Amino acid sequence: MLIFEIETGEMIESIEQQAKSFGIAQAAIVSLIGGVDDFTVSTMPADDATTDIVSTYRLPGEMHGSGEIRNGKAHVHATFAVQGDRAVAGHVHAATIGTWFARAYVVPITAGG
Repeated sequence: MLIFEIETGEMIESIEQQAKSFGIAQAAIVSLIGGVDDFTVSTMPADDATTDIVSTYRLPGEMHGSGEIRNGKAHVHATFAVQGDRAVAGHVHAATIGTWFARAYVVPITAGG
């Protein structure tokens, strides 16, 4: 298992860059945890699972999630706890790390495994 540490910057880009630096094209992101300054997620409307509703939140959130790396691209789903004891969840398109940090716990997948 590898731990990808993100101290500042865009989280999805950082995960992809760190995977590339380790030569990882396929992996499971078994755990993702941290705090973000803002984030963009998408969900599907009830009447059309082929469409995304993309929403950007300009507020900090406590995050946990998981996902995968396929062909070098990170695919992450997460829940963000935000002010008012609310949760916002979905497919993560972007998340800015700056005030706190994020860590992705990554297990590379080898051919045939």
